[in-house]
Amino acid sequence: MALVELRNVCKSFTKGDQTITPLDHVDLDIEAGEFVSLMGPSGTGKSTLLNLISGIDRVDEGSISVGGVGVTELSRGKLADWRARNLGYIFQTHNLIPVLTTYENVELPTLLLRLSSAQRRQRVELALEAVGLTDRSNHYPSQLSGGQEQRVGIARAIVAHPQVVVADEPTGSLDTKTSEQIQVLLQRLNQELDITLLMVTHDAEVAAIASRRLLLDEGKFVEQNVDTPLKKS
Repeated sequence: MALVELRNVCKSFTKGDQTITPLDHVDLDIEAGEFVSLMGPSGTGKSTLLNLISGIDRVDEGSISVGGVGVTELSRGKLADWRARNLGYIFQTHNLIPVLTTYENVELPTLLLRLSSAQRRQRVELALEAVGLTDRSNHYPSQLSGGQEQRVGIARAIVAHPQVVVADEPTGSLDTKTSEQIQVLLQRLNQELDITLLMVTHDAEVAAIASRRLLLDEGKFVEQNVDTPLKKS
């Protein structure tokens, strides 16, 4: 059984008198330890897919399971608990809380878990070490560069030791040099810590760092050959 399984998943939205179907009876398997990138034109449902897998949004039809748990079958209360324990989310805009330090921002997801203060501290310290920000633990977001803020966001996404991490345009707001640094970090987290990653990006060069590449086109997934250069959408 794959770590992430989508079966016959449909999701539609109504815009005025039009019905838009970004995901049209799609199937997808992601194995544990895989690094998968997803490209596609704007509005094709890439972010919708991440929200469905993470339980932020609900499918219209079909099923999604992560680690054998039927995400689409969980109640709202159980879904929040499951998400806190099993899924990390890396946002494009960091979403850090300005009045909290780096340490406190990373610690936030662990407050939802049944951990002792010592266990919580250990997880935060390990996450900060993984992203190279141990020396910035007492800094506030306003004292960090854009790349450092994104590293905090990544540390926050992995601190609960989730089964899978989804990333929505994790380099989209960064300059070229900083983007390259984040790309190296994501690869290292996948290869050295065996973190399963699903990353949405519009940048072909960023998509190419993944071990498997998908294109979302007209509601369907198209597998991309890793030896074939991608064109930017």
